[in-house]
Amino acid sequence: MKTILWTLAAVALLGFAQTGVAWAAELQTAEATVVEVPRVYQLDGVVEAVNAGTISAQTSGQVKEVRFDVDDLVEAGSVIVVIDDTQQKAALEQAKANLRQAQAQLADTDKEYRRISKVFAKNAVSKAVMDKTRAARDQARAAVAAARAALTQAQQQLEYTRVKAPYRGIVTERLIEVGEVAAPGKPLMSGISLEKLRVNVDTPQSLVEAVRAQRRGAVLVGKQWIEAQKVTVFPVADPTTDTFRVRMQLPPGVKGVYPGMYLKAALEVGKRSVLVVPPQAVVFRSEVVGVYVVDANGRVSLRHIRIGKPLVDGRYVVLSGVSAGERVATDPQAAVRELIAQRKERSNHEG
Repeated sequence: MKTILWTLAAVALLGFAQTGVAWAAELQTAEATVVEVPRVYQLDGVVEAVNAGTISAQTSGQVKEVRFDVDDLVEAGSVIVVIDDTQQKAALEQAKANLRQAQAQLADTDKEYRRISKVFAKNAVSKAVMDKTRAARDQARAAVAAARAALTQAQQQLEYTRVKAPYRGIVTERLIEVGEVAAPGKPLMSGISLEKLRVNVDTPQSLVEAVRAQRRGAVLVGKQWIEAQKVTVFPVADPTTDTFRVRMQLPPGVKGVYPGMYLKAALEVGKRSVLVVPPQAVVFRSEVVGVYVVDANGRVSLRHIRIGKPLVDGRYVVLSGVSAGERVATDPQAAVRELIAQRKERSNHEG
């Protein structure tokens, strides 16, 4: 009789275990794994534009037009200021006339040089006459070269009357008005480009060697960490703060970031091993954090865990509650349904 009872109990338990295995097969699970992740140190950084500067006049004249104002978007190559070009056009015409005159003079001296050369070959003129003719030709050639250089300079001065934006950016300051006289070196307009940005971080000297060795970092923009394209460590410390400047180059096209903003920056200083689970496996119930663990027999149980900061890819770091190799359900709602079904099955067998 006892043998029959033990056999029936074993069959019931076996049936429950097989049912659990079937449930486990239906559940989507992931393994809690140990991974090596960067060990980071977080600091505050200040955003600055890579391309930021002030455009100054390179020629003289009265300002006729100022085509952009503060906060205007300017495309690269756009004319931002127009300077009166009367003097520059006159200088250009004068340079053209001087070049024509020099070319005519060269044609005459070259013709004379060829004539004297033929006569000199027949010993009809002295060497002194030949040398004088050659010197006159060379002087005429030099005059043509000088006239061409003056023409190029005059053309450049005329182009300077139409001041152009060197890159695509936003105007931050307008420094001249229509009617004012511009002179070489006088500031006209300031601007920045938002296409290329970087973040400057003052790093403690105790970390600078680790940062220099790794040369990796990220910046928190909104709720997303953006990895820096390049990390540059300045070789000189600030004597007043005992910190080193670290520059983090952001990828182009980052939205919502402007020069002068403070952002959280994370600098890699080494490696560490952590236990991680997928973010979809973690459930939050009031102040309780847990995961649904599925054992080898397919049994589902809610396990309370303690988590750390999530990784960049969203995976949660588990500080306690789960061991490496255990499997967790990635669909908590499905895990709850199967947990309820298992409890009913257990109650039926116990009854």
